[in-house]
This record gives sequence, C-alpha cells and structure tokens, in this order.
Amino acid sequence: MQIRFADQLPSGAYALVLPVAGPERTNLAALGEARAAVEASARGQRFEGEAGGVAETWIGGTGGAQVRRLLLVGTGNGSDGVAAEKLAGTAVARLLTSGERSLVIDLTGTRFDADAAARLALVAAARGWRYDRYRTRLKDKQKVSLEEVVIVGAPTGSEARYTERYAAVLDGLKLTRELVTEPANIIYAETFVERVRKAAEGSGLVIEALDEAAMKKLGMGALLGVNQGSIREPRLLVMRWNGGNDGDTPLGLIGKGVTFDTGGISIKPAAGMEAMKWDMGGAGAVAGAMIAIARRKAKANVIGFCGLVENMPSGSAQRPGDVVTSLNGQTIEVINTDAEGRLVLADVMTYAQREHGVKKMVDLATLTGAMLIALGHEHGGLFSNDDGLAGELAAAGAETGDKLWRMPLGDAYDRLIDSPIADIKNVGPREAGSITAAQFLQRFVEEGTVWAHLDIAGTVWSDKPGTSFDKGATGFGVRLLDRWVENVAG
Repeated sequence: MQIRFADQLPSGAYALVLPVAGPERTNLAALGEARAAVEASARGQRFEGEAGGVAETWIGGTGGAQVRRLLLVGTGNGSDGVAAEKLAGTAVARLLTSGERSLVIDLTGTRFDADAAARLALVAAARGWRYDRYRTRLKDKQKVSLEEVVIVGAPTGSEARYTERYAAVLDGLKLTRELVTEPANIIYAETFVERVRKAAEGSGLVIEALDEAAMKKLGMGALLGVNQGSIREPRLLVMRWNGGNDGDTPLGLIGKGVTFDTGGISIKPAAGMEAMKWDMGGAGAVAGAMIAIARRKAKANVIGFCGLVENMPSGSAQRPGDVVTSLNGQTIEVINTDAEGRLVLADVMTYAQREHGVKKMVDLATLTGAMLIALGHEHGGLFSNDDGLAGELAAAGAETGDKLWRMPLGDAYDRLIDSPIADIKNVGPREAGSITAAQFLQRFVEEGTVWAHLDIAGTVWSDKPGTSFDKGATGFGVRLLDRWVENVAG
C-alpha cells in the first residue's frame, strides 16, 4: 500500500476520513451545506466521537460535486500517537476490501504533532498488510481494493519523520509477519536465512549463518539435540549492525526459531498443531527488528541471533530422558522434548556472550503455553535479572503498544529444575511453567551479563484483528525492540 502526504485534498475519486475528537465537531465546518446532513447521520448511528467509533455516510452529488464515501472516525480525547494509530487502523480496516482504491485522511485542524502523524502513516500501512499468496479463489469482494492512503494537513515534518524513522519499522514488520505466516514446508532454517538475506539487501546488515557442522564443532549439543529428528539442517543466523562507535559492546537480540514444533517424541495433540508454524515468532521478531534498526541507520551496535531448528519425531529424534551437553558445558536432562525452545536459546545465548562479547541481551520466544494462561493475548511476559533493563523494556512496550508484564524469578523456582542425574533438567512441575522456563535460561546467563527474557507465546499470532494488524501474524516485538534500541543507544 502506498502512503502519501499532501497539503490539500486531491481531486478525483477517494473516500474521505475526518477525525472527530469526542463531542467536538469543529473540523466539520469544511463540509459546508452537507454538514447538517452528515451530523444527522452521525447521530442516527449513535456516533459520539469515541476512540475507534465510526459513522459512515455519503456526500456530494449536487451541483456537479462528486459523490464520495465519508467516514467520521472518533479519536476520543486523545491527540497523541496512540490516538493517531487507532484512527489509522480503524479507517483502513473499514475500507480495505470496500472497493475504494484511495483513502484520504484529513488532519486539518487536529492536534496531532508530526510524530503522531508519522505513526498514523505507519499503522495505516501496517493494517493494510495482508498475505494472500496462497489464496487463489478469492471473490472480488474479498480482495484488497485499497491501494493508497493520502494524509492531508499533517504538521510540518510529518512526512520526513515517517520516511526517516517509521518506514524502516514497516519493512521490519512486513518481514516478520511474512516469516510467521508462511507454512513450515516453505519456511525452515535454510529458507528463513534466505528470506532475511533478501530483505536485508542494501541495508548494511552483515549476515552470516552457521551450519550444522559448524555448530557441532562449537559443541552446541542442546540446540542440535532438538533438530536431530528432522531431515532439515539447522542454522544459527547472525545479523550484525555496526552503527555505533568502534569498540562499543554490542547489544544482543536473540530469537527462538523453531520453524515447526510437533513436540518431538513428546508429541503435541493433533488439534491445533498447524499453529506451530509460528513457533519461530521470536526469531521472526528479531529478524524484523534488525531490518528496522539497519534501515533507519540506528546509532548503535546491535547483533541479532536466531537459532533455527525443526522439532520432529523420527527414529533419530531426541528421547525423553536423554542427556545433552550445552555449549557452556552444562549437562541437561531432557524430561520433555516439547520443552525445546529453551534448549535452543541456551546455546545461542552462550554463543552470543562468548563469541561476540554481548553483555546486554534480550531473548524473545514463544516459549510456554503457561504464559497464555497467565497473561492471555494482551501482554508478553517479561523476566529479567536487572531492574534497569526490565524498566527500559516495559517503557518501550508501553510506547509502541507491544505491552509487557514483569514476572518473578527466584531461588525457590530455580530449585524446581535441578536434575538428579545432570546439572539441570529442561522442565519443572506443572505449576509456574513460564517461570521455571525463564529460570532455565538464566542458568546460561554469565556473570556480568544483563539479560531479559520475553515470553511472547500469546502475542505473535492473533485470532482477532487489532489496531495495526488483521487476524494472523501480529509482528509483535519488532517495534518494541527497535524502540528499546533507540531509547538506550540511538
């Protein structure tokens, strides 16, 4: 979808959106003689300017005026970026398959600043994203018709702010949603790397991928054990952005990339297993965030790491009761092969710290079903060994809408994953499942490293539309990580 900024209303056919702030209707004066009829229509639809509320009517048709669709979209009492995003998402969702090709949002007379208008543009484009590659029998009424959004009357600097800051985020969101949406026969470790390489062309990202032989040589027994039941090779994708000062310690972003998770020998129930194509949502978010960081030329040194595997049952698959040796030398008793993501992350975290000198790192993973029970689909779980880092991430989440809720860590939980025959076991009891998973990861955080774990099992995919996404892949984590990097490093 094309995004344009303009100083005045264009000519030709388009649908017009006018923001309405609560009971205020001052910006309707430009409708002239049509205002009374429009207001009567709005009252008839019980429209009061509430955030996300819509009143739809048609205007024109007399004196040669063109008939066009008019939407009044409520912004409540808000005039910040959140209100602007809600306005954009509401309008685009309403008209995406309406038959309209062009949507004009007239911000004349509103209180949005340049950043809010730029965020409006971002969400307009993000909400219009749809992945119809495999849908070959769509009826015309089901097809996306909306081709452009024109933003009129935005404050000076809005277009530059969008182009220089948020267009890069849109690129990252698109990549993440594409990776998460694709089926597992299309996206697996090797093709994940290929998609990222293609998306990163011209961005300045330095990309490498370790193959199975390289990981065996290093001693990544935990990660490789997860993949040993698959006919596909694993990969460790490394994406480096050098935008900061030479010698500055890089920030580390680490993603769980299980491109399909059957549960292995501890196989999942058949119902709903198709959803496990998005068990690589953490890796998808890291890849998208790195694209955003690179394309906006962030003044920071950042490295993204994605551990990419497939968890399959076969004659060569890892068994419950097996013991594997991780990259940092700890032995792990694998009690449940469906608790595989933490095994992948353990080796990738060690690699990031030991091979790349990372001292501040954030991992993202669709790690536990228990996170869904605790927080539903509204927040990601936040665990950290550092109050400062936890606060930074929570603030970035609040600013971007990728909301987080901090969860506890502690010795009492840590003792639940002691193994009678190895250094650690990969699951504890049924209770506190998300916490014991985080405790497992913390055992691979080395002294002096500041770390946070984001369990995003409930947020990477949605069965209902949101402000910036339709049903399906949300892109959760991209804006969060990008904003966090900006806030702490530039």
